[in-house]
Amino acid sequence: MTNQEALMENPSPAHEITEEDRLRADLYDYLGVILSRPPEQKLLDQTAGLSGGDTDLGTAIGALARIAGHSKARAVESEFNALFIGLGRGELLPYASYYLTGFLNEKPLAGLRRDMAARSMTRAQNVYEPEDNIASLMEMMAGMITGRYGKPASLADQKQFFGKHIGPWAGHFFTDLEAATNSVFYASVGAVGRVYMDIEAQGFRMSAG
Repeated sequence: MTNQEALMENPSPAHEITEEDRLRADLYDYLGVILSRPPEQKLLDQTAGLSGGDTDLGTAIGALARIAGHSKARAVESEFNALFIGLGRGELLPYASYYLTGFLNEKPLAGLRRDMAARSMTRAQNVYEPEDNIASLMEMMAGMITGRYGKPASLADQKQFFGKHIGPWAGHFFTDLEAATNSVFYASVGAVGRVYMDIEAQGFRMSAG
């Protein structure tokens, strides 16, 4: 999987965005971090402190917090490796190209690279992971919302990017993660991701952008 610094950030001043967009970006960033590498105990402890609500997303976050409170970093690292690394390959291949075509490094990756270039997103020099992995795409969405790569993207641009590179497959990936044989902690991550992708898709469908 990619590390969380897979994309070089263009230095830019902080941008004012709505509280709703800040919360959206925070959840995208969290999913990017938790899917990029095994979490340290500090992140698990912080996750255990999250509180949910009565919504589907709140319920999923509450369940994630509860299991994080009973999880140890070493066990979650073993789970991560079984899911995403394994001997030769892990249980899941978290790449858009694979989910959309059945093969790695296919047309979806080429299209993503073109759209990244148009938005001044650049892969870091020391990262060799294909850019269409789920962790990097979550990070990209967070950066577009907050203006990490220049200025905050318009809702129309977010909608276009999500609809092309995330919406067609991320929900399927998170459903697979939730049900994977090796998923324990990550089953709850999958549930949060699945519900959140559905919320985002519905929001974009309702937007005029």
